[in-house]
Amino acid sequence: MWTPDLNLLITLDVLLAEGSVARAARRLRLSPSAMSRALARLRETTGDPLLVRAGRGLVPTPRALELRERVSQLVQDAEAVLRPAETLDLNQLVRTFTLRTSEGFVESFGPELIARMGKEAPGVRLCFVQKPNKDSAPLRDGAVDLETGVVGKTTGPELRAQALFRDCFIGVVRAGHPLSQGEITPSRYATGRHILVSRQGLHRGPIDEVLNSLGLEREIITIVGGFSTALALARATDLIASVPERHTRTLRTGMHSFSLPVSLPEVTVSLLWHPRMDADPAHRWLRGCVRDVCAEQG
Repeated sequence: MWTPDLNLLITLDVLLAEGSVARAARRLRLSPSAMSRALARLRETTGDPLLVRAGRGLVPTPRALELRERVSQLVQDAEAVLRPAETLDLNQLVRTFTLRTSEGFVESFGPELIARMGKEAPGVRLCFVQKPNKDSAPLRDGAVDLETGVVGKTTGPELRAQALFRDCFIGVVRAGHPLSQGEITPSRYATGRHILVSRQGLHRGPIDEVLNSLGLEREIITIVGGFSTALALARATDLIASVPERHTRTLRTGMHSFSLPVSLPEVTVSLLWHPRMDADPAHRWLRGCVRDVCAEQG
């Protein structure tokens, strides 16, 4: 019975990451000749050259590119299994966590989350980055530790998700706007001048679909990429912004908000992370902090 040499996985992982026999040898503290022999064994085992010469360097074959992410994950999983369990000491924890969030999340939940970090783990720093799309690659490659958003068709199927809160869209206008008084009917809402929020620059959205089913059409004056931009415009003009309520609570201070006169389904905002971080004590603690803060701000 043939038994594979699992040590070759570590060698392959480093070779594919470095793209160089010499650099891989230094990283694994092997001689270049030993690394060359290991590469020869890998080629024999996989039946593929894996790395081929191109000029003065080496480039991966299609088979190597196909294996790279799987091999890296296998090595990470093995290291996690063999790593001794650690007791988390929050007072001694020094770490930067990167959170990718939709616009408005930091303004609404950031202050409480940062205050909690400072109290429980003063050595922890939060790095908030914008979420221009729903690409799951930043979670996969470790560039992002946590993400908030609505789970959709483009969400990576391997990602873990936990619901944080439900949100609904509302209308927002400047103080003193005509829509700040009286009943707002679908017709009255539709006849206003509107701002459409679309990260992809689309010219219509779910609200327009519902209005069209009622025989109505709203006039979209401008299209912007984010909620804060839409609210800034609405604050300074007679334009109407339609935004998620909880995400924009802080951004809407001093403005008039109203329930939309059309029926739209609520959205569930979830916390997303890669499964390789499941067992990490510090990451697990951070996830709990985010969940608690969102629940408290409800």
